[in-house]
Amino acid sequence: MKRTIAILSAMMILVSCKEQKRQATEPIEDTEIVQPISEAWVSLMDATLWRGYNQASLPANWAFKGNQLECFGEGGDIGGDIITKQKYDNFELSLEWKISEGGNSGIFYHVVEDIKYKAPYETGAEYQLLDDIGFPSPIEDWQKTGANYAMHLANEKKVLKPIGEWNTSRIIFNRGKVEHWLNGAKIVDFDKFSDDWKAKRNSGKWNDYPDYGIANDGYLGLQDHGAGVWFRDIKVKRL
Repeated sequence: MKRTIAILSAMMILVSCKEQKRQATEPIEDTEIVQPISEAWVSLMDATLWRGYNQASLPANWAFKGNQLECFGEGGDIGGDIITKQKYDNFELSLEWKISEGGNSGIFYHVVEDIKYKAPYETGAEYQLLDDIGFPSPIEDWQKTGANYAMHLANEKKVLKPIGEWNTSRIIFNRGKVEHWLNGAKIVDFDKFSDDWKAKRNSGKWNDYPDYGIANDGYLGLQDHGAGVWFRDIKVKRL
């Protein structure tokens, strides 16, 4: 009896080993694997992620208050802008913003930082923010909200909300292909590596700033142009 049980046990072990070997050598059935097309969104709503341009820390004319980043408009045209601590090449940036009456500001990208430059606009492209209706001085279309400042105009799909209301903006830079979005509509679309971009770059506006557009990666920036401006839900992802 004991011999029979021992033989049965040995046979069961042998069958089990063969089954394990068969399973190990059989191809695994394909399963759907979803590959992310980009990195996850990263929130920039943190004071530790920003600093003043050519500065080591966040200047006093900016402050995070609750779920908002506020610019007090005390920095003037030079010296008050802030940049991210990380650089970005291909990216998508999304944020909400509102501006004070008659206000002027902007969102920069591919900013080069160096003490030989006084402000981000000398090197980085700018998504313009402006009170198009109430700005106190005459303005050109290339100065209005959503334009690629002094380069590309916003199209007829642009809808800007009244002062005091939040607007949503997005900037996409993907291997030279650039899109500006405002409140759900694509209002600017261009190729930085095209002859058209080069012609606009060399048309005269940037003669005093020979390094404008020099880089295809760099810091993101927000402008203090002497006006109150508020931002919230600032987030970015690399492409």
